[in-house]
Amino acid sequence: MQQLEANKLGALGAMIRDRTEASLRELSPSAAAVLSMLHFKPGLTTTELAEIVGVSQPTAVRLIDGLERQALIVRGKPKGRVTPLTLTESGRAQVRQMQALRLAMLDGLLSALHPDERQRFVSMLDKILAGATTSRAFARTTCRLCEHDLCGAEVCPIGCRAAEIEKEESER
Repeated sequence: MQQLEANKLGALGAMIRDRTEASLRELSPSAAAVLSMLHFKPGLTTTELAEIVGVSQPTAVRLIDGLERQALIVRGKPKGRVTPLTLTESGRAQVRQMQALRLAMLDGLLSALHPDERQRFVSMLDKILAGATTSRAFARTTCRLCEHDLCGAEVCPIGCRAAEIEKEESER
């Protein structure tokens, strides 16, 4: 890669990160990811969330304790040694607001493109995302802030590539 291209990609990455972090408002990226994942996959456990969010088990416990104190999540009835987690109504509202703000902020970046340019960019982005995908675990971690209702399994380039990888591995 040329140095100028790397600089431009770095600048775009910084813009995306800054806008994403601003959309989280008072939440840390890890706390936002926990809420987002529980919005789309209620019943996940602390261990599952730690893996998806990319934090240690003790850190996940502290995150969940804090979100519970804020009345954004509740612990369900333990099933053996695991406890499923779900969002409260306040937690669901927080995720909806966060997702709407994140999408609007990121949409602002693409507003500089004409519709045909935007479509070409999205096609190239799909190719880049699929090419970077290495596993289902990678997909879960990468998509931890995604709005899964918009980008379902049949549309998501990361999810589709993860499914292909799983199929290839099962055929070996």
